[in-house]
Amino acid sequence: MQHAATAIEVSLVFQWPPIEKMDNSLSALSNCEKLSLSTNMIEKVTGLNSLKKLRILSLGRNYIKSFSGMESLGDTLEELWISYNLIEKLKGIHVLRNLKVLYMSNNLVKEWSEFNKLQELPNLEDLLFVGNPLYDACELDIWRAEAARRLPNLKKLDGETVLREDEPPLTVADMQPDGGDAVETLVSAETND
Repeated sequence: MQHAATAIEVSLVFQWPPIEKMDNSLSALSNCEKLSLSTNMIEKVTGLNSLKKLRILSLGRNYIKSFSGMESLGDTLEELWISYNLIEKLKGIHVLRNLKVLYMSNNLVKEWSEFNKLQELPNLEDLLFVGNPLYDACELDIWRAEAARRLPNLKKLDGETVLREDEPPLTVADMQPDGGDAVETLVSAETND
């Protein structure tokens, strides 16, 4: 059994009885880089102030309603997995300025005005948003286009690469898995014209 203070990865998933409150006992996890508390009954995010190295926080399948309590993670947190919760408003998410990955499918976000708060995350590259009322209310193509337009730095949306109209179309060379002979033949054929 690893000592809590030195543990880099800590998983308290699917505890029985389920965890209902995050408390200051988490402060012992000062070296923790990845903390998993998914599939519990947590309603509020608290007790994270001394987790100065936390890069990945997994809180999926809880009863969390907001992003409050994450302020101390602003400098370090890169990935937040918070799908299957009760989040309707994105107030306070801007504090997570280094967030690259946000998985928040199956929450309760229904307004574009809330979605727009994600614009305050300059490093956000990968967003999972499927299963929110906002997503469900749109045609898939419209959803993808609108989300990509509002978040110009996004590289992945709902597990798929974001293609933008201003990007060059894919060529055969891009599709070759190993960049093999077919690419060279194509290139030499073009130069001989």
